[in-house]
Amino acid sequence: MPRLAAALRGLAVAAAALMTVTALPSSATADGATGPPRSRVADGPKAPKEFVALREVDPTIIQEMRYVTPHDFMGVRVTGYRAPMCVVTRATARALHRAQRAFLRRGYSLKVYDCYRPQRAVDHFVAWAKDLDDQRMKGEFYPRVDKSVLFRDGYIAEKSGHSRGSTVDLTLVRLPARPTRPYVPGEPLSSCYGPKADRFPDNSLDMGTGFDCFDTLAHTLDPRIKGEQRANRLFLKDGLERAGFVNYDKEWWHYTFTPETFPDTYFDFPVSPRSLVRH
Repeated sequence: MPRLAAALRGLAVAAAALMTVTALPSSATADGATGPPRSRVADGPKAPKEFVALREVDPTIIQEMRYVTPHDFMGVRVTGYRAPMCVVTRATARALHRAQRAFLRRGYSLKVYDCYRPQRAVDHFVAWAKDLDDQRMKGEFYPRVDKSVLFRDGYIAEKSGHSRGSTVDLTLVRLPARPTRPYVPGEPLSSCYGPKADRFPDNSLDMGTGFDCFDTLAHTLDPRIKGEQRANRLFLKDGLERAGFVNYDKEWWHYTFTPETFPDTYFDFPVSPRSLVRH
């Protein structure tokens, strides 16, 4: 218990530091949809009552919400992200809480990069992928992939399981968590699959690649990922599977809680505290 209490104190500090500091769908099938979309898109500005801010259920989980910052594969803040907060269905939040308690007992914390993703954000991804002249973040996020094949190879799709509220992108951090510096637009880029010391600084465990790395090395069980990196991926995977999550095997960071609360609905309310206001 003293170890857990110390971990919680460290997380409170880390969470405060990261509040202002997210995986891409690899294809409609890869990102949780099964075949051609046969479901509807919900356009309401407010979230259904089944959605919550993760911090309300578990304030100890570190949040480094990437898409509200310019440190993503597009290099700009993503449409629909108005606040640095993780929003998920209540069932998903409770499952993350269960997994977090188990990781805390071993001296680690979950860290989320992205949670619920509005459809307008997915539309932003699609528009960016069609603009072949915009290559500003290639050096970090897709050094070995030609942007013209992002749709063909499944890195970008018109629907994302994130928009249903039960999918999260996340990693693990050893406690006490070290702070991470913000990305400075225009700074030199380092490959997402290079040695950890050469990648953009991240306080997470070494998973072999950075988050949102458009490369086959990001496949969870890629045989080229060995030793400590592979062990770290399996540690994350085992802990989340015990809590009811399923990994998408082409992205080590991508997990969906099942059964999903909304298996056939893609929402479009913004990521914002206002979206969760109940009337």
